[in-house]
Amino acid sequence: MAFTTRCLPSLSEALRRLAVICLMGGMTALAHAGDATEIRSATVVATAQGYELDADLQLALNPTLVDALERGVHLHFLLELNISRPRGWWWFDENIAAPTRKLHLYYHLLLRRYVVETGYTTRTVASLPEALGLLGRVDDWLILERGALKPGQRYDARLRLRLDTAQLPKTLSIGAVTSDKWTLATAWYRWSFEAPSLPPLP
Repeated sequence: MAFTTRCLPSLSEALRRLAVICLMGGMTALAHAGDATEIRSATVVATAQGYELDADLQLALNPTLVDALERGVHLHFLLELNISRPRGWWWFDENIAAPTRKLHLYYHLLLRRYVVETGYTTRTVASLPEALGLLGRVDDWLILERGALKPGQRYDARLRLRLDTAQLPKTLSIGAVTSDKWTLATAWYRWSFEAPSLPPLP
């Protein structure tokens, strides 16, 4: 009677295969990293009117949101900012301000163009990437009036963007709205800054 024995892969071969799998997984993660919705930068700027925020965001919609948008569903977003002044480990931080900016995106079915409303500005563009680029650029958002911050004082700030699901059509079921497919929010972007001196009034 003849017996055959299957040769098991050597340890080095097994490690090589594992390394290939890890490398492929890492490449896949990098490929999808650019698809994330995130805040890339945020800066508080002093102007004659007060303090303004400039920020750069990257937005990516999942297929459910893209399909809803193309069917005429309006998407509303909230850009939420919190500014506080640290007062040492022995006491709570002082809350300075918590302004919110409303953003609005929808697809105009007759014009076949995307409409972007940011603050008091409304623009139309031909493609969704252009529309998301407009939504992700925050310029000259007046967040505090003159005198609200003390020049040279250190402050902590955090910023995030989220889809306002309360503004979605009532025809959508509660289960649909609460599912992950209808969720879009960045992590809190945190930074500290020294309040810059304000320029003189014109």
